[in-house]
Amino acid sequence: MSGTYGRAFTLMRDEAGEAWREYTRHGFVEGLKDGTLPREAFLHYLRQDYVFLVHFSRAWALAVVKSETHSEMLTAVGTVNALVAEEMQLHVGICEAAGVSQDELFATEERAENLAYTRFVLEAGYSGDLLDLLAALAPCVMGYGEIGARLTTEATSETYHDWISTYAGDDYQQACVAVGELIEAALVRRLGENYDASPRWARLCKTFRTATELEVNFWQMGLTP
Repeated sequence: MSGTYGRAFTLMRDEAGEAWREYTRHGFVEGLKDGTLPREAFLHYLRQDYVFLVHFSRAWALAVVKSETHSEMLTAVGTVNALVAEEMQLHVGICEAAGVSQDELFATEERAENLAYTRFVLEAGYSGDLLDLLAALAPCVMGYGEIGARLTTEATSETYHDWISTYAGDDYQQACVAVGELIEAALVRRLGENYDASPRWARLCKTFRTATELEVNFWQMGLTP
């Protein structure tokens, strides 16, 4: 799982401390695992997450602007495509099956927790460089990869199999690996091999931790339709 996502991600995750566990083992996540999560809560979360992914895709598009190499641009573009063409389509499919049209989905009113998280990520990109943006983006990408990989082996119910299998699947896991490689290479390019000794490292880890805490709030929002 996370060990395959690269050294930089592992260091940032460890620096996030208990916040990372609160995120990846939140009650919402455990409800997905054992099938006890109410369907109403899941659909409420999916609608908010669809809106989140609209902004998240824009943030990854901003990563193209902030890139300094062709390789960085390719990974950013690939991630935008995965979000728009694959992950958002998962939400559309599940919601349409539950009677929620794509137009209704796109028109979902954004909750305050969603607004706080998405604008934090975008502001990190607008005011900083690619490293600041990636530090804010990473918890969502890698966290869902970690959650999916764990739940696919621990799940005791088939209720949320489609959601779990998406994030445990090879395509998503490979996307996590690619983003991990992007973060590692971007850090080395800008800060050197010993990037974790740079004066910037603490600030990047703080950004990562804040985004992780906002993920915790997002799950909690999902439990309160």
